Amino acid sequence: MRGPIASGAILLAGMFIFLKFILPMVTAPLPASLIYLYLALTLSGIMIFGTMSASGLESLMGPIFRFLSGKGQSGVGQMARLAVLVLFPLLVGWQTYTRLAPSDLPPAENRTIHPAPPGEFVGLANPYQNNEANINMGKGLYAAYCSPCHGANYDGKGTAAPGFNPPPANFSDPGTIAQLQESYLFWRIKKGGVGLPVEGMPWKSAMPRWEEELSDEFIWKIIMGEYDGAHQSPRTWEEEE
Repeated sequence: MRGPIASGAILLAGMFIFLKFILPMVTAPLPASLIYLYLALTLSGIMIFGTMSASGLESLMGPIFRFLSGKGQSGVGQMARLAVLVLFPLLVGWQTYTRLAPSDLPPAENRTIHPAPPGEFVGLANPYQNNEANINMGKGLYAAYCSPCHGANYDGKGTAAPGFNPPPANFSDPGTIAQLQESYLFWRIKKGGVGLPVEGMPWKSAMPRWEEELSDEFIWKIIMGEYDGAHQSPRTWEEEE
């Protein structure tokens, strides 16, 4: 029978695999900060469950205390303890150094905030008339599906926004959707963050792949509602004089 330490380690590893590799197959990839938060909550649950009784506390923490104190250990155990006490501070120091040390290496790939969409999305036009009925429908759909992240005021300050890095886009900022064509927004909403090419790093989006839940008609009308609600206009091709 596995002890509580082994069971807890297996549970943490399973949670990490699920959040990192399995969940992105059905929705958008989770930000690393959110994955660490869920792992911390899982670890807290393991600690609370394992220390609810005296016997559970002994089963969970007893082996750890005995290992660190060296009580009742043989020569092999003492060597393992010494290796952990030496290597752990070195590992923490190395990780801290590699994160903070300046580097003159170029990026691994070209990066852009707004990568080019696939060819089938280039030049698409909104097929629905820009009238009050369609705009109001789009705003209603936006309120239901988009406002939790992008905000009821289209400012990127929805109730769920603090959980994401990078944060949701602020549509009222003239540097966001005002610089983009409607066809670009259609691609980004339809395919979500998982549809971004590699050059979209490090600005990969956590937005879901809305094509799984929303029809093309709903997406186009959401775009109308976004532009109207944010008091912006989509970028269009400039006609040659």
